[in-house]
Amino acid sequence: MSFMTKKTVLSVDLRCLKCRKKLMMKISSIEGIDLIVLDPSKNIVTVIGEADPMKVVRKVRKFRSSAQVVTVGPAKEEKKDEKKVEKKDEKNVEKKDDKKDTSAHTVVHCSTPRTCHSCDVWYVVSQDYVSPCHIL
Repeated sequence: MSFMTKKTVLSVDLRCLKCRKKLMMKISSIEGIDLIVLDPSKNIVTVIGEADPMKVVRKVRKFRSSAQVVTVGPAKEEKKDEKKVEKKDEKNVEKKDDKKDTSAHTVVHCSTPRTCHSCDVWYVVSQDYVSPCHIL
């Protein structure tokens, strides 16, 4: 039986870092996965591999029932496009080297919450139990 690599793209609500980690662990437990790409800015998960796309969708929907399938299809290899992009990048790098960049670099830090409401777990350590019935 010949397996073909498939590309599955899902739209999942990735609220926090803990959600992303849990989702990666769930998807990586499936056999036949070659690549998992999470894009939290667009809330998209891309899975490439020989695994059945239905298994991937089931695992993700167990984690987030609101997950939606965007596309399922064969994984395309873009070797020709990569060569063109590399050539263009080399030309752009040469042009940039000729010009001296005097602009200041700014760094922007995103503030992503450590945990979301669904991941934040509160445990009751002790509870005072008062019986409603008191017989004297």
